[in-house]
Parts: sequence; structure tokens; C-alpha cells
Amino acid sequence: MIAQDARTRRSQMRQLIDEGLNKTAREAKIKETIGTATQFILSAKDIISSAIQTAPQAALAWTGMIQNPIAATEANRNGIEYVIKRMDWYWNLSSAVLKESPHDNDGSLASIRRELEIQVIDLYKTLLLYEIKSVCSYYRSRGLVLLRDIAKLDDWNGDIQTIQSAERIFNDGSNTFADLKMVSNLEKLVTYAETQSASQMTKEDQQCMKDLRLTDPSADKKRIEQTKGGLLRESYRWILDNPDYQRWRYSEESHLLWIKGDPGKGKTMLLCGIIDELDQQSIRSGTVHTIYFFCQATDHHLNNAAAVLRGLMFMLINKQPSLISHLRKKYDQAGAKLFEGSNTWIALSDIFAAILLDPALKSICIVVDALDECVSDLQILLDFIVDTSSIEGRVKWIVSSRNLSQIEERLRRAEQKAKLSLELNAESISNAVDIYIRVKVHQLASLKGYDEETCGTIRTYLSDNAHDTFLWVALVYQNLEKSQRWKVLRMLREFPPGLDSLYKRMMDQVLSMDDASDVGLCKQILAIMTSVYRPITLSELGRLIDNSGELSDDIKTLKEIVALCGSFLTIQDDAIYFVHQSAKDHLTSNKEAFSAIFPSGSQETHLAIFSQSIQAMKAILKNNVYGLSYFDYFTSDGISIPDPDPLITIRYACMYWVDHLCDGNVSRISAGCRNILSDDGVVDLFIRKHLLHWLESLSLLQHLSDGIISIAKLVDLLAVSLRFQVLW
Repeated sequence: MIAQDARTRRSQMRQLIDEGLNKTAREAKIKETIGTATQFILSAKDIISSAIQTAPQAALAWTGMIQNPIAATEANRNGIEYVIKRMDWYWNLSSAVLKESPHDNDGSLASIRRELEIQVIDLYKTLLLYEIKSVCSYYRSRGLVLLRDIAKLDDWNGDIQTIQSAERIFNDGSNTFADLKMVSNLEKLVTYAETQSASQMTKEDQQCMKDLRLTDPSADKKRIEQTKGGLLRESYRWILDNPDYQRWRYSEESHLLWIKGDPGKGKTMLLCGIIDELDQQSIRSGTVHTIYFFCQATDHHLNNAAAVLRGLMFMLINKQPSLISHLRKKYDQAGAKLFEGSNTWIALSDIFAAILLDPALKSICIVVDALDECVSDLQILLDFIVDTSSIEGRVKWIVSSRNLSQIEERLRRAEQKAKLSLELNAESISNAVDIYIRVKVHQLASLKGYDEETCGTIRTYLSDNAHDTFLWVALVYQNLEKSQRWKVLRMLREFPPGLDSLYKRMMDQVLSMDDASDVGLCKQILAIMTSVYRPITLSELGRLIDNSGELSDDIKTLKEIVALCGSFLTIQDDAIYFVHQSAKDHLTSNKEAFSAIFPSGSQETHLAIFSQSIQAMKAILKNNVYGLSYFDYFTSDGISIPDPDPLITIRYACMYWVDHLCDGNVSRISAGCRNILSDDGVVDLFIRKHLLHWLESLSLLQHLSDGIISIAKLVDLLAVSLRFQVLW
């Protein structure tokens, strides 16, 4: 039986050849006898040839008609020995020469390799044909073989010449390929050495990068994908063939692509998919960087123009460390203060523009998601994007946002731009949402064990009411996932089409819970989450709703409490996020929802967060809160954080208590609240006893500069309060 494995088949062929050679060895002596007679005939061949010259037809038939049979046998035996050796040689040689390197992205070498593969295949065919022909000869009728040898029907010498010709072609090609590969490898070695030389960051460089970093966009991308249930390639691949996208990707005349669409249309996940595709192309080509940033209105680290540039710069310098020289020019003069204050944008935009003009910079694709969630300095960010998109052949931008006129007005100045509206690509979005629905229903069926009829009903209802909105499907899925199995069809009809209607129903569910204390707790949590300046952790939330601190240690209970808030909130790595910016927008813009969670206005919530923060800090802050030895303060390896970390539940409180005090408008409300700032008031007593403890904690959290800014805000607030009291 012929084996399926290539090596086993080679072994089988070798066995056939060896047995055939042994068989023909016994016939050699017989052929020697016949060969003596044949030699007599061959000696008369020239005489016969001269005699028949007058009859060309006879001369043609006679030419090469007869030879000594032993010569044919010897030619075959020598030839098969040669073929076997060459077969082994080229098997090993081709494996070495044609081995693909994961670091070899040279297109010209790849094409030469493919041509060599064709040549070596042709050579293998020739070698195998010789072996097959020999094996057939060994196992054919011996009398017939003798006659074929005498009649010279098998031209073994000619076959070897054909093989040698194919060998010369392959050897010439492989030598040329080896020379070119050596040159390419030397060039890459030089490039690598230059890169390594430039990429060796000094301690000063590393400190500069630490101060630059507000967030790691690659970690943000992973978090977003996990929060949204994973990236589904089938739901975004349509854009790769979209004419607007292809024009941006491959045309020299298109440097800016704006993807716009309504909330919940899948813009963020669409950009996640595009980033993955660009990253793959970048890996293959090695000539293009892809950097990105995801704006998020609920996080002050992600919702302003300076944060966008810091995130992009952080990614780019990590990819090409030599570019840090542009940053160091100004950082060496200002230190961490470079990233603070009213001139931060001016400094950062100048640095980033210089980086983009650096001749050493590779071509770059820059992706910024959710421009509408950049709540601070959006206009100057848009102007920067438009201005840098005109850098010829170096920089390409993709940005996304909702359909906002102020964004369109600013981007209109860009000359080399393309605009992709998700609403105008309704068919593609609809198909993508249908794929998403099928995946979600399949997951639901696996979880709940639904039969095909139930799955079909769910699938139909989602398709009819989704209105091409991924987020609507995701929210309904989350609710069905939590529901009891036998209630699914009844519950399904309770989900109205449209995001606003769905959010209203979710809020009604929260307010109509049987336990009044649960309702009050959910309203408090939603109010806090709407008011905080960044996503907070479960333990931080525990401190803001419970002075005792007991709840902050009970993560399981906190998760259950957050789950009571419907699908407005989601938890990722113990941090709490709004499921979507539109969910927060509903709570702040819908009158019924706003009045439900802020019955006395949002200022009261800010003051409540301030008060809880002060109480939490007073309970934990103390001298040397980490219990460090004297020498720990002078080590360069960083502070060893104790486990458990005593500051973990009050990190947010330490950084933002002043901001909540300011946003509580304490200077313009009741006299009782104004007493917060009076002598012997809450702030006065805290500062007297815990100022140094608070600054120590900020230093340990590596946010001491934020403390300086907070003190400045507090001084301004006190000045305003004093003026107001005089007028009062």
C-alpha cells in the first residue's frame, strides 16, 4: 500500500529500487555473453551504414537501432545510483534554501523563492520519473527488457543528461538566491544594529516615558473588546472592501478618513477591527506604524486633546524609541511639568508635529475613536488632525465620531479626505448586525439550552427591532442572559425598539424593584457613576457608599449591587464602566431619569462624594502609611507596595476630593454647606491633621503633581467663598 507520508513513500521507492537492482545483478552475466555477440554486429555497423546510404529510409531506421545490452544495464545502474544520491542532496538542500523566515518580508526575495520552488519541483519530477522508469524496467519481462536494451529503446544516458540540465538550472537559481539573501540579511543586520543602538533607553528616557504615560491605548483596546464581548471579524470585514476605505488605504491622494454614525452602530468595534488589519499589514511589510487612541468621556485620562496626543506619542515612541529625542528636548527643561498646565497642548502638539516630520519616521497610520467624547479642546485637536494629514506620503488618519456638525465643519478644511457614513452603508451594517445576532443567539442557546424554534423566535425579534444597532442587540442579550429560561419569550416582547426606549425601560425596571432600599442604593450608584471623573473600582465605590469600609472589602456583594443597576453598568477587571456613552447621556439628558437619580441636583451628589472621600481618607491616612524603612525612600527600584494595599480603596478619594468640592458649588449654596470651608470646618480640620499624610499618599500613588494642582484649586475656591461671604 502506498503511504500517505512523503518520507515513507520515499522509503518505499528506495526499497523497490534496491530489490530491482539485486534482481538485475543476476542478469548481468547473461548479458555479458549476449554482449559479445552483439559487439560483433556493432563492429560491422559502419560497413552496413555505408552500404545503405543510397536508401535514406533504411539509413534512418538503422541509425541508433542497436547497442550492446550490457551497456544499457550499466548506464541504468550508474544512473540510478546517481539519481538516488542527488535526490537525497536536493531534498536537504531545498529544505535549507527555501526555508521561509518569519522576519523575511522582502517582496523581491519572496518572488525569487517562488520561482526556485517551481524549478526544484521540475527537478524532482525529472528525478522521480527516472526512478519510476527504472522500477518499471526492473519488474518487466526480462526477455522484453533484453530486447529493449539491444534496440536502445530506453535511453538511460539521455535521461541522466536531462536531469543534469535541470540541476544546472536549479543550482544557478539557488546560488543567485543565496547571494541576494545574504545581501538582504546584511542590510537587515545593519538596520537592526542601528535600531538597537537607538532603542536603548536610558533611565532618563524611561522616566520621561513614565511621566508621559496617562494610559496605554493597547490595554484600552483589549479592555473595550472584552467589555463588548469580543471582536467578531465577520461583523467588520465588510469595510475592508468598501471603496471609501480602500481609497484611503491605497491612494496617495487620501490621507484622512472620517467614519461617522449614530450611537450603537458599532464604530468602536469597527475601528478595533481596522486596527487589527493594519497591524497585520504592518507586521508583513515592516514599513508602517499603526498607533491609536480611544476617547472616553467618562474618564479624564481619555477625554481631552492633550490626553489623545500623549497616548499616541506613548505608542509611537514605544514602536520607534529613537523618536524620544524630540520629547526629551523639552522634557529635559521642564520635567513632568511639561505635561501639566495651560501650555500643555502647545508643547505636546509642537513635539508631535516634529516627530511626524522626522525623516527617520516610518509611514504611519493614526486611528482616533469617538472624537465626540473628547470633551476638552476638541476643536484644536481637529485642527491638528487636519493640518498634519497634509504631510505628503507619511501620515494617514482614521477618526470616528457621531454625526456632529461641529466635527464636520472642522474636518471640511482637509483637502485629501474621505467620509464614510454608516447610515449610507445601511446594507453592510444590516448584514453585520445580522451576523452579530446569529452569534449572540447561538451563545444564548448554548447557555440556556434553547431549541431551534425558540432560537428562531429570538433571532427574528432581534432582527426586526435592532434597527441596525449593535448596542441594542448587546443590551437585550445581556438581559436575556440573566433571565430565567422559561420566561425568555415573554420577556423578549418587553424590549422596545430603539436605544432611548430601551434605556427608559431599563430605568423603569430599576425604579420598580420591590425592595425600596435596593432602589435607593441603585439610584445612589448611578448618580455616583455619572459624577465621577474616571471609572472607579468596586472597592473605591464601596468607600463612597459606606463610611465603615466593610463594603469595600466585600467585592462579591458589590458586584451583586452593581448588577441591580440593570444593564447601564458593566464590570471589567473590578473596574466599573458605563456600558456605552449613550447610557450615561440618557441619565443626564432624559428629564425623568435625571430627576430620579439627582432629586436635589447633581451638586448634591458631588458634595456627597466629597464628604465620603474626606471620611474615608481620615480613616486610613497616617504617617508612613506603607510602613517603609528610611532607606526605602532613596531606592531607585520603586516602592514595594504592601499587600493588602491600604490606599487601594481611597485612590480615587485622594485624587479627586477637591474637584468634587469645587463642582459642588459650595460657595454659592446654603450657609450650612459654606461652613465646609470656614475655620474649623471639614476642610480646615482635614488640612490641619492630614495635609502631609495626603501628600505622602499622592507621592506613593505617583500623582503628587495632581496634589499641587488640587491645592491651587482649593485656594481659588477659598478666595471665591470669602468674597461671597462678604457680599452675603
